Amino acid sequence: MATQKLSELAKTIRSKNAGVDKITFDVIFRERETYDRVCRSGALTRQTVAALYRIPAERISDFVEFDPGFAIKFSIYRLRPSGSVGDPDIFGAQQYAPLLDLAVPEG
Repeated sequence: MATQKLSELAKTIRSKNAGVDKITFDVIFRERETYDRVCRSGALTRQTVAALYRIPAERISDFVEFDPGFAIKFSIYRLRPSGSVGDPDIFGAQQYAPLLDLAVPEG
């Protein structure tokens, strides 16, 4: 089955702080058809995010398919508060990279 990378389909893929204890992710599409395709494909779900980030599903606090904005949004609990000793990304802005190459089936 042919696939495309999520980065080829989405207008925006980003991550950022959502308070001191969470990082939130936004995957935003330009048009309804592409958004619907990704949602239907099952390529980006709570379960696939857990597998992609190698975390237990319980660390995902929210997962929303936001139809009016053609967006998929989710948040992950941090292992340590933002800015604390050992925090590798104080702003949470470098955490989206694993999403870029996520394979989405065509059709």
